[in-house]
Amino acid sequence: MSTEDANTPEGGMYPDVEASNVDNVRVEDEMEQSYIDYAMSVIAGRALPDVRDGLKPVHRRILYSMEYEDITSSSGHRKSSSVVGTAMGNWHPHGDKAIYDALVRMAQDFSMRYPLVDGQGNFGSLDGDPPAAMRYTEARMSPLAEEMLADIDKDTVDWQSSYDDRLNEPEVLPAGFPNLLVNGSSGIAVGMSTNIPPHNLGEVVDAAVELIENPEATVADLMEHVEGPDFPTGGKVVGRNAIAKAYETGRGKLTVRGITELNEDEGRVIITEMPYQVDKADLIEKIADLVGDGKVEGVRDIRDESDRDGVRVVVELKRGASPELVRNRLFEHTRLEKTFGVINLALVDGQPRVLSLREMLDEYLDHRSEVVRRRSAHELDEAEERAHVLEGRLVAIDNAEDVVDLIRGSDSRGDAKTGLRDEYGISERQAEHVVRMQLGSLTSLERDDVEEEHAELEERIERLEEILGDEGELMEVVRDELLEIKDRYADERRTRIEEGGDEVTREDLVPEKRVLVVMTRDGYAKRMEMEEFETQKRGGKGIIGADLKEGDALTSAFVADNHDFLLCFTNHGNAYWLKTYEIPEAGRTARGRSVVNLIDLDDGERVTATLPVDSFDEDRCFVMVTRNGYVKRVCASEFSNPRSTGIIATSLEDGDELVGVELSDGEGCAVVGTRDGMTICFAEGDAREMGRSARGVRAVELEEGDAVADVTTIDLPKGDEHLFTVTSDGYAKRTPLSEYKCQGRAGKGLVDIKTGDDEGRVALDRVKGDEEVVVASEDGQVVRTRVDEVSEIGRNTQGVILMRLEDGDEVADVATFGTSEDEGER
Repeated sequence: MSTEDANTPEGGMYPDVEASNVDNVRVEDEMEQSYIDYAMSVIAGRALPDVRDGLKPVHRRILYSMEYEDITSSSGHRKSSSVVGTAMGNWHPHGDKAIYDALVRMAQDFSMRYPLVDGQGNFGSLDGDPPAAMRYTEARMSPLAEEMLADIDKDTVDWQSSYDDRLNEPEVLPAGFPNLLVNGSSGIAVGMSTNIPPHNLGEVVDAAVELIENPEATVADLMEHVEGPDFPTGGKVVGRNAIAKAYETGRGKLTVRGITELNEDEGRVIITEMPYQVDKADLIEKIADLVGDGKVEGVRDIRDESDRDGVRVVVELKRGASPELVRNRLFEHTRLEKTFGVINLALVDGQPRVLSLREMLDEYLDHRSEVVRRRSAHELDEAEERAHVLEGRLVAIDNAEDVVDLIRGSDSRGDAKTGLRDEYGISERQAEHVVRMQLGSLTSLERDDVEEEHAELEERIERLEEILGDEGELMEVVRDELLEIKDRYADERRTRIEEGGDEVTREDLVPEKRVLVVMTRDGYAKRMEMEEFETQKRGGKGIIGADLKEGDALTSAFVADNHDFLLCFTNHGNAYWLKTYEIPEAGRTARGRSVVNLIDLDDGERVTATLPVDSFDEDRCFVMVTRNGYVKRVCASEFSNPRSTGIIATSLEDGDELVGVELSDGEGCAVVGTRDGMTICFAEGDAREMGRSARGVRAVELEEGDAVADVTTIDLPKGDEHLFTVTSDGYAKRTPLSEYKCQGRAGKGLVDIKTGDDEGRVALDRVKGDEEVVVASEDGQVVRTRVDEVSEIGRNTQGVILMRLEDGDEVADVATFGTSEDEGER
C-alpha cells in the first residue's frame, strides 16, 4: 500500500481542515475593492503630485538620489544611467525607462519653466527628437533644485522606509519655493488626471508673500500678482476671464497661441514662439499638409530657420496673399492655437483634491511654515548643545592647572570624568568634552575664541526661541526666504496675457480718441468729444459744457484718451481705477452719470483729484500734494493692479485732502502753487519716494488762510517752456520757467501771480507754445483756446483775461493738451 493510500481516509476524501479560514465574498465586491486599492496606489504612488513640493514620487526620488550621491550643481556631471540606477536600486522599484523619462523632462528647458536637472548631452528637442540613451547623457542638480532639498538634514520633513527597508527616503521635500505652481505638473491616474500649468517664479512668490501679509486675500487679490500661466516656450494666453475661472475653481480651459509676426511688404508669416507642448516639426508638417489639401491658400514655401537663440518658422506667401488671413487659418486648423485644460488636482494629506490658486498657496505655506519650525527647533537643540559644551570648556580653561592635575591623577578616563563632575559641578557631556581636549586648547587666546563663539550662540538661541515662540516671526522668516529665492532666480515673464481672443470686448469697440472729461462736486461725470468745442480767441464766455442740477458745480476737467486709466483720488485718501471709456459719453448739455455707479465709494467719500494714466512703469512716479501743504512721491507701479474696492493712496490729516497729482519721471522739479498766488519750486528728489500709506513731507509753508491749489512738474534743464497759471476769476499768464529757481522744499516760495480779492489759483501746468487749453467754469461753461493766445509775462503780475465769467461764476479747472493726438497731457 502506498503512503498516499495509507493517509487517505475511508471514502477517498481528505478532511477540509482549512475551511474555517476561507471567507465567502461576492466576486463583484472583491473586484471593486481590489480595483479601488489599485487605483489609490497609482494615484498616491505614481501619477499625482504632492501639493507641498509639487513632485511625484519618481521626481522626488531622482532628486534625492542626486542629493544622496552628492551630485549637486557645484559638482561634476554624472552619467544619467548612474542616477537612474541609484534611484531604481534604492527607492523606485520600477522600470529604468520610466525613471529616465522623468529625469529627461526635468532637464528640458522647453518642458520645465525652471528645470530642476542640469543636463549635458542630447536631452531631446522642441521638434520631438528623442533624447540619447542614458549611457550617453550626463546630469546633475540645477541650483534651483538644491532649494527644493535645502535643510533636508535638519529634521524638516518626515521619512519613510524604502521598498526593501534598507534605507529611508523623505516623504516630501522641504521645497524652498512653490514648485507645484512654478513648474506645474501633468499626469493621468485611474479615473482622474491633473494638468497644472507652469507660472513665473517671481509672480508666484509675490502672491505667497501677499497671502502671508494679508491672510484674508482672495483669489482676485492674488491675481494682482499672478497674471496667468507662464510657459517655458512663451506664446500667449488669450482671455483673462478663463484664467480667473481656472484660478477660482481649479478647473478651466485656456486658449494658448503661438506668437507670429506679419510682414506685409515681403509677404510672410513668421512664427517666433510656440504654444506649450506643441511639436514644432509636427506643426510644420501639418501646415504643409493643409497647403497641399487646399485648406490654407496662398502659401509658397515653409522654412524652419530656428536655432539655439529661438524659434523662427517662416511661411512665405504668394503675391497678393493676405498674411493676416493665412495666420488666422493656421490658428484655426493647426496647433498654433490650442486649448490647455487646467485641472489643479494634487494630493493633500494623501487624498486627491482640486484646488484653487489660494488653496494651493495656503497648502504650500502651511508646509513651508512647518519646515521652518522644525528646522528652527533642530538648530536650537544643536545651538543649546554646543553652548552647553562651551560652558564646560570655559570652566576647564579657567581652572587649567587643576584640571590637568586632576586628569593626570585619575586611574582611568571614567575616574577623570567623575572627578571633574564632582569638583566643578559640570555635566557628563561637558566632562566628556573636557577629558578629550588637547592641552593647546587651554590657552588664554583660546578662551577669547570660545567666549566669542558662546556669545554668538546665545544670540542665535535667542533668535531661534523668538521664531519658535511667535507665529508672526516664523512667517516673516518664510517670507524673507521666499523673497531671497525670488531675487536669485526670478526672471521676466515669457508668456503674454491678452484679452478677448475672438470675442469682441467693449474696449475693442471704443476708438482710441482724445476726449474731454468733466466731473462735478456732487459726483457726476461724462466724457465729450473734443470736436464739440471749437478753438476760439481768449477772453470769450465759451459754450455750455455741462447741464448741472441746482446747487451742483463743475469741479474738474481734463483731457484723456478713451483707453487711458483714470486714477480717481478721494478725500479719504483712496485711489480708484476707471477706464476713460467707462465714463458715459454724452453731449454738452447732458448731466452725465453719478460716479458712485462707476466706482465703489464709501459714504461721504468724493473724488478730489483725477489723473489720466497710460502706463504704470516702475521708472515713473506720482507726485501728490494736499491742501495743507504736504507732498510725497509714490512709485507708479504701486498703482498698477486695479482693485474694484480701491486702495490707500495716502494718509491724510483731518480736514486735509488731495488737491493735485502729477505723473513724473522723478528727475525734475515739482512746482506747487497756492490759492493766494505763491509758488515754490523744488527738486522732486527732496520728497523721497514713500509707500502708499505714508502722509508725506512738508512742501510749502502756508500763510494763514492760504492753501495749496495745484502741482505740476518740470524737466531739467528748463528749456523754453512756460508755467501756465490760471486764477479762479478767469485771468491767466505764461511765465518762462527760467524765472522759477529751484529751492529747498518747505519754504514760502515766490509770488507767482496777483490774485486780487477773489480766491486765487485754480490750476497751473507746464506748457509749450503749440498747445491748447480748455477752461471750465463751475457753472459748466467751457472755453477752448490756444496757449499762445495768453501773453508771456513775468511773475508777480495779474495776467490777461482768459475767460469772461458771469457774476458768481468761477473757473473750476484747466486742461492743457498737445495739438497732435500723441501729446494729450494734463
